[in-house]
Amino acid sequence: MNFNQLLDAVRENPETLSIPPSWAQGRAVFGGLMAAMVYERMRLKLADDRPVRSLAISFVSPAAADVPIRFEVEVLREGKAVSTLLGRAIQNGQVVTLVQGNFGAGRPSVINVAAAPAVAMTPLEQAAPELPYIKGVTPEFMRHVALRWTVGGLPFSGNPSRHMGGWVRLRDVAEEQVNEAHLLALVDAWPPSLMPFLKQPAAGSTLTWTIEFIQPTAKLSTLDWCYYRVETEHARDGYGHAAAALWSAEGELLALSRQTVTVFA
Repeated sequence: MNFNQLLDAVRENPETLSIPPSWAQGRAVFGGLMAAMVYERMRLKLADDRPVRSLAISFVSPAAADVPIRFEVEVLREGKAVSTLLGRAIQNGQVVTLVQGNFGAGRPSVINVAAAPAVAMTPLEQAAPELPYIKGVTPEFMRHVALRWTVGGLPFSGNPSRHMGGWVRLRDVAEEQVNEAHLLALVDAWPPSLMPFLKQPAAGSTLTWTIEFIQPTAKLSTLDWCYYRVETEHARDGYGHAAAALWSAEGELLALSRQTVTVFA
């Protein structure tokens, strides 16, 4: 099943859904997919089409592939302009992914501050070749996403740069308008920002993730490349703190992201 098919599945059958092993990263299901699926259930609980402004995501426990997952959503408050929802993915009676979302309709305002200019982007044709999916070497979910590095190093390369990033898009999906669920996958497709600092393989994962979406979502196709860049701001005691952003190829800001990541090395 590709990304869009899994989103369709969680809309239709949130009570018991198993995710194929092709979406695994180590012992867990790809976090960007888990967040996107919980978000899809949250969106369906809204009384109107107010857009998502921010999501706070906690990966409480690894979600296993091929084991049924139940998706639940609670509306905490639905105000005149802003709705706050809480979504859970539950497996074997335990919460594995928890998402608090804030959805807000636009309102008239005298404040209008444009996004800062996009970072300098190495052109796609000058980027490194697509990172291939190699069974047993790269995470299983990498067969569904395409990454082309332009900044920093690959995981376990011993690269000391605080920055990492490049071009990203989904593979094997039909062409359609990009939505916030797609953006969740594109941002989280990149490895934890601490991984390039290591000189040999070690486990690492996202602990918490906060992402803010620029509304309205830009007119992009699921086949378009987007540009991602992350900065490791601090790391010690097995935890790191990183800030990232995602832009369209034209330099339009799409999302702002912060993650607390763990590394077992």
